[in-house]
Amino acid sequence: MSDWEVDFYSRPLLDPDGRKRWELLVCDTPAVDTPSETGFRFCKACPADQVNSLWLGKALGEALAAAAASGHSRPRRLRSWRRAMMSMVQRASEPLGLAVAPSRRCYGLIDWLQERERTVYPQQDGYLAGPRAVPMPAAPAPAKPLPDAARGNAWAWASLPLGSLREAQDWPMDFSGLIPLPAQIASGVSDATIPGVRLFAGDRALAVAGWVAGLEPLKLTISDNRLLLEAGLDQRWLLSCLDPSEANAAAATFAESCGSTGGLQFLSVQNTSQTQRFAGFWLLRDQILP
Repeated sequence: MSDWEVDFYSRPLLDPDGRKRWELLVCDTPAVDTPSETGFRFCKACPADQVNSLWLGKALGEALAAAAASGHSRPRRLRSWRRAMMSMVQRASEPLGLAVAPSRRCYGLIDWLQERERTVYPQQDGYLAGPRAVPMPAAPAPAKPLPDAARGNAWAWASLPLGSLREAQDWPMDFSGLIPLPAQIASGVSDATIPGVRLFAGDRALAVAGWVAGLEPLKLTISDNRLLLEAGLDQRWLLSCLDPSEANAAAATFAESCGSTGGLQFLSVQNTSQTQRFAGFWLLRDQILP
């Protein structure tokens, strides 16, 4: 049973009456070795005068029926990242018995949406060509220290060969956060490396991994000589303070990964540096939300 990623929002298209066309996109999160486009996808246009939780609930019900008819399982929950639409998505999902996770871990859906913006919308009537107004970004949330219950005993920088991630579904792990590899690197060279961080928590590793899983981890960032974990819709958690030279080197490594490996990163939780089993392992992506 996988999660579904959901986006219900306006698109760069105008209906004949001059109003923005809305659209529901739904996709599942397939396994790490499965291309996103081979999983479940559902798309339905919505007239601007019907944008409400009733229409959305009915459309989500149609998505559930379409998934069942094509042999896909019912989702464990829905992930949604647009804060402005969160209440509507939750109201629409509740009668269907679907839980909603406020999360930016919608990597597959964002890739699909960006693909549609390049190849689908420009071919449709009413397409709004040219640059569009970009909303002012919200100020980043203050970084909070991890609570004692989620703190490990130590941490370390690490890297993994890209090729090894193709077997990641077979690794022993208690909490798994695997995602498909970005299309631009899925069939690329295997000697590229993915940067990441390993957290070590001794006998508390499983509890720490469970807490991190609940955060919906998105990506690792370096800000003001601090190593941060971005998670949820806008949370930022302080993992460690860094020496300036260490921070600069880490920032350069992460920036390079964005260019060469689609922004892939990873975060793991283990008992010790010698432990072969993962209490938790998450693939992360530094990805711009549309």
